[in-house]
Amino acid sequence: MVNFTVDEIRALMDKPTNIRNMSVIAHVDHGKSTLTDSLISKAGIIANAKAGEMRFTDTRQDEIDRGITIKSTAITMYFPLDPEDVKDVKQKTDGNEFLINLIDSPGHVDFSSEVTAALRVTDGALVVVDCVEGVCVQTETVLRQSLTERVKPVLIINKVDRALLELQVSKEDLYQSFCRTIESVNVIISTYTDEALGDSQVYPEQGTVAFGSGLHGWAFSLRQFAGRYAKKFGVDKSKLMPKLWGDNFFNAKTKKWSKSADNGGERAFNMFVLDPIFRLFDAIMNFKKEEIPTLLEKLEIKLNNEEKELEGKQLLKVVMKKFLPAGDSLLEMIVINLPSPVTAQRYRVETLYEGPMDDESAIGIRDCDPKGPLMVYVSKMVPTSDKGRFYAFGRVFSGTVASGPKVRIQGPNFVPGKKEDSVIKSIQRTVLMMGRSTEAIEDCPAGNIIGLVGVDQFLLKSGTLTTSETAHNMKVMKFSVSPVVQVAVECKNAADLPKLVEGLKRLSKSDPCVKVMMGDSGEIIVAGAGELHLEICINDLENDHAGIPLRKSDPVVGYRETVTAESSMIALSKSQNKHNRLYVKAEPLGEELTRDIEEGKVAPRDDPKTRARYLADTYGWDVTDARKIWCFGPDTTGPNVFADGSKAVQYMNEIKDSCVAAFQWATKEGGIAEEPMRGIRYNILDCTLHADAIHRGGGQIIPTARRVCYAAQLLASPAFQEPMFLVEIAVPESAQGGVYVRPHFFRASLTSRSLV
Repeated sequence: MVNFTVDEIRALMDKPTNIRNMSVIAHVDHGKSTLTDSLISKAGIIANAKAGEMRFTDTRQDEIDRGITIKSTAITMYFPLDPEDVKDVKQKTDGNEFLINLIDSPGHVDFSSEVTAALRVTDGALVVVDCVEGVCVQTETVLRQSLTERVKPVLIINKVDRALLELQVSKEDLYQSFCRTIESVNVIISTYTDEALGDSQVYPEQGTVAFGSGLHGWAFSLRQFAGRYAKKFGVDKSKLMPKLWGDNFFNAKTKKWSKSADNGGERAFNMFVLDPIFRLFDAIMNFKKEEIPTLLEKLEIKLNNEEKELEGKQLLKVVMKKFLPAGDSLLEMIVINLPSPVTAQRYRVETLYEGPMDDESAIGIRDCDPKGPLMVYVSKMVPTSDKGRFYAFGRVFSGTVASGPKVRIQGPNFVPGKKEDSVIKSIQRTVLMMGRSTEAIEDCPAGNIIGLVGVDQFLLKSGTLTTSETAHNMKVMKFSVSPVVQVAVECKNAADLPKLVEGLKRLSKSDPCVKVMMGDSGEIIVAGAGELHLEICINDLENDHAGIPLRKSDPVVGYRETVTAESSMIALSKSQNKHNRLYVKAEPLGEELTRDIEEGKVAPRDDPKTRARYLADTYGWDVTDARKIWCFGPDTTGPNVFADGSKAVQYMNEIKDSCVAAFQWATKEGGIAEEPMRGIRYNILDCTLHADAIHRGGGQIIPTARRVCYAAQLLASPAFQEPMFLVEIAVPESAQGGVYVRPHFFRASLTSRSLV
């Protein structure tokens, strides 16, 4: 039975101090969706018995069939919290009712763009790590993404039941395993953390780490056990929590604490926390029927007659759910340790907003002001049941969004003061995203996550909605994966081509990372992050978006063209009418700077003086040259630079636009194999131009500038770059022979191996 109404949720939306926007992130198969079920069942949306098996947030049929999450799914839940626990919340709160907007995200590397879209609209992240596998490749990737977005993490170590039932570990071994996992997570956090975020590392004694089993529906943090023992011994809970972790040993005979095990003491965590759990597991799984009632009585666990008939794993599941309900410990950890929108937007505004930090929009975002100018960031499009239409899924950072009033919809290329890539339209409806369904609401104030109807026609994938005349854009999301694997698609029946074109538009909208382009020969190319991503996209295209049978080619990867040395001589190109000459040299940018441009640390919209100082200090550029960067390319943001290195040349500014257009064209289709260029710096050193403007127009300069870019590239020891996957393979020892043989078919090399 759902224990809240839409009206209760709407009332809580006006209390931003009591809202928590959070995403669940982890490596693939570490148990995100299963763990999310515990919170959803606590909210009464699904039955308690189904939690852990239903995976409510896996809404698509292919997600259920494959057993992995493919699209991130949002759900809004209402929870009352015990007033005693509310006292532990260090932020400002208003009452003991809380609204949690949870987004369950995929773990597979091919769907990393979905994680980025989820992190942009949330302030906290629940990081899930498998107790047995520990921290994996994707754990580091998603943690890095969350810290880049200034999203605060808390940790849960999941699948503890596997360590107890499958590996049969001892208490001390389990404690050491927990320590290693927490240390690995903290190393990653300390590597990528942002000063504005403060100390984001996780500590069990501070309640920012939980341990549990999503499948069995139980979990605990040290707060729960400290609370139990505080009542029993009459000690303050906050003093007891630090004692339950680390090198704190308790001697039951002498009733004394010590810092080492020499005095016959046992580690407090093993004694007070793990011992009751181990004894329950031992009694139930070894069918010690006479011990079970005594243990249950001591732990104050009551079973009904039906449950008393159970035995083995079924009984264990029921008992552990009653002893340590996962929903309770997760809720406490989220509410107490993750920031509210009011707290988070103060330090996140710098990473969210492109404009000056003192304009009305930035102030509205910083204060999370429901009466400020409207600022909504749409991070992705969610398909509706109405074919071809989408909910614009995003977050209100300032103001209040409602159906009816007109708003300006700004695409990612919008520049304040210009009309390109913006349109003024009204929002038709606002809806709450509830996992497999939606609920209509009238309006939505700042700090909340929302779905909007009626703006999908005017945005491609993401964008900003505002009512302010002077508002800049919210910063564009930076994805950790690129669409590098490509397939060509065509319809089996030529008459279906219009349907395919329409379907490709919808596919492009529905996925943040997919790219659709037209090849030179007229074939349609769909690019994705990996083979699985492409398979899902083509499947969606065939069955949903276009609804027609397709033929597809084998997947190929896109290459990048680069240079490895400076041009051996200055390249010269003459215009068609022989009246204009351009002199250009090419040189490598350097891998570090190329990465900085790709990650957005050096961007075309940065202040030229600040950017020039950064390039001079970090990469040894000449400050004058650094200030004369004309553009980045391809697509104005790519990892190639076109700089004006000329001295006292007439008419240079008049040909700038033509040269920039030619540079964008050349870097998009390089001179070797028409692949995009990467990591090249072009310097225009000199030019001889006709005095009469009619003889140096775009028609003369653009082809000339493109030709001279190709010439400079070919004179600078050109080279190819190809994308490489870093793959982690986990197999049983008996099957490891295949791991050594199979990857050689893909030109792979083994970098390291370890036994778990």
